[in-house]
Amino acid sequence: MLDAGLKTQLKAYLENITQPIELIASLDEGAKSEELRELLQEIAALSPEKISVNLQGDNARKPSFTIQRVDSDVAVAFAGIPLGHEFTSLVLALLQVGGHPIKMDEAVANQIRSLEGEFVFETYFSLSCQNCPDVVQALNAMAVLNPRIKHISIDGALFQDEVKEREVMSVPAVFLNGEEFHYGRANAEELLAKLGAGDSEEQIAALNDKAPFDVLVVGGGPAGAAAAIYAARKGIRTGVVAERFGGQVLDTMSIENYISVQHTEGPAFAAALEAHVRDYDVDIMNVQRAEELIPGKQIQLKLANGATLKTKSLILATGARWRELGVPGEAEYRNKGVAYCPHCDGPLYKGKDVAVIGGGNSGVEAAIDLAGIVNHVTLLEFGDALRADDVLQRKLTSLPNVTVIKMAQTTEVIGDGSKVTALRYTDRNTDESHEIALDGIFVQIGLVPNNEWLGDVVKRTKYGEIEIDERGQTSVPGVFAAGDATTVPYKQIIIAAGQGATAALSAFDYLIRTSVED
Repeated sequence: MLDAGLKTQLKAYLENITQPIELIASLDEGAKSEELRELLQEIAALSPEKISVNLQGDNARKPSFTIQRVDSDVAVAFAGIPLGHEFTSLVLALLQVGGHPIKMDEAVANQIRSLEGEFVFETYFSLSCQNCPDVVQALNAMAVLNPRIKHISIDGALFQDEVKEREVMSVPAVFLNGEEFHYGRANAEELLAKLGAGDSEEQIAALNDKAPFDVLVVGGGPAGAAAAIYAARKGIRTGVVAERFGGQVLDTMSIENYISVQHTEGPAFAAALEAHVRDYDVDIMNVQRAEELIPGKQIQLKLANGATLKTKSLILATGARWRELGVPGEAEYRNKGVAYCPHCDGPLYKGKDVAVIGGGNSGVEAAIDLAGIVNHVTLLEFGDALRADDVLQRKLTSLPNVTVIKMAQTTEVIGDGSKVTALRYTDRNTDESHEIALDGIFVQIGLVPNNEWLGDVVKRTKYGEIEIDERGQTSVPGVFAAGDATTVPYKQIIIAAGQGATAALSAFDYLIRTSVED
């Protein structure tokens, strides 16, 4: 199943295994079981001294397998064949169960080790989901660090009956001890917080006690990362506060227009951003949400956990998020038929009828991708014409299972209490109301900046964007902004990164000038 090049790379990785492991497979007579058997035997053949295969597993899910450290209760499991985006998860699991050190902040690792109780996690993923590996890898690492934690990752496309029974309509979907626990991307720190093991009084006190920063960056996307690097290179005290490092880039499937990088994927690009920032002396405070900005000669930033950080200058790089429809039923059926990532959740709607809301590039691309998976796609556009590039529109109109409805205003998401069953829209030409029976709705109507928490402290437009000048300066002295959260036109990764650099250089210039004035 693995080509020669991949085998060579994998063989080199497997040399890092220090403790023997056993691959315990639970198989039936199906073709997928045969594929899994072949894969496991190929892996074992690359490191026969350290890896063995046992084909007598008794897991009810077939095909599935457990990676078990020999003579130990350290183990993780997969139901399905973890290739595609999950191949990296498989490789990491092999290494970590095999004794290779887990790359994780030691404080976070100690929190995981100290968790008490029994935790059985089940994560449903799809092989095309770029968000899923983070959750799979985080929970696998947690299971290796703490034997009271068990984790199995399940390919939702392969176990459709199970997905239907549990009404899983969005991935990654995590169940804990049989109950819904989490939907969407998350790292170990975020999962710990959901388990109630987040910020302790000691951790909050440590944040409060931090010395004032010269530059504090809010946001860990391309703008925030660039700002942090440019500030740190000036030799000044730099910090970054981020809810999740990488920001919206983490939800980007393919990046082909970042100059000098011909192709990459969002998660890989986000990981590279964080690694680059960590090359410098930057204090990264992850999984922290800014809640209030207090201007002054010494700027204060209050966090949601109650801590307060102090800084001489501030760069707001808070980015943006998917814009929601804002109609009845949307919030109620989020992850139950209302979705925002067609690449992640599309495989769960195989053979079903879905709608895409939005006729821009993202909406038309989503409709094209989904048309190859689902039974039928209905694309609804608010205006009288699609706004996507012509090449995308031509591709869309060539597809036999796509219907385009223009001048359509979505008014309601309809469901049966547990999942979406229909969508209601108004024809803007006739004011007539129509209802479409369907199983899923993919919302692709643009972005909204993550700036609500700023209130009236910083001047913003009616769309919520932070107003900045050519230097990235906001209406508040010492406060700069960059990226998708601002009025800068064209929300692109490369532009956000450039704006972050501009804001950092401007903040440095501000610090020099204010120190001279003092």
